[in-house]
Amino acid sequence: MSDALSFGETLRAKRTAKAETDSTFSLRKVAERVGIEPSYLSKIERGEQPPPGEENIRRLAEELGENPDALLALAGKVSSDLLEIIRERPTVVAELLRAMRGMSAKRVSAISRQIRDGDW
Repeated sequence: MSDALSFGETLRAKRTAKAETDSTFSLRKVAERVGIEPSYLSKIERGEQPPPGEENIRRLAEELGENPDALLALAGKVSSDLLEIIRERPTVVAELLRAMRGMSAKRVSAISRQIRDGDW
């Protein structure tokens, strides 16, 4: 069994860690800034509700200073811009992702930089 935290548990851990030193990260205040009901956020954190949609996850990520793609992935979701890329070239993207599976993060970042800079 995995020791990884669920989306809700991760969200709660990040929020409560910030709340320890900053009272503006109470559940109620974060929910208000994100534009959702505090009871809904509480249920998400406790795993009683599934993760919210992409826009709410993005707002939560911004609020907590987290990477939105990482939170989306933890929620089992893919960013709409990435989904568009996958739909345009599903076979190539799948091949690329499978090839990168065993690579270190450092190697993947290096390849990404090479592609972005046109140096390949």
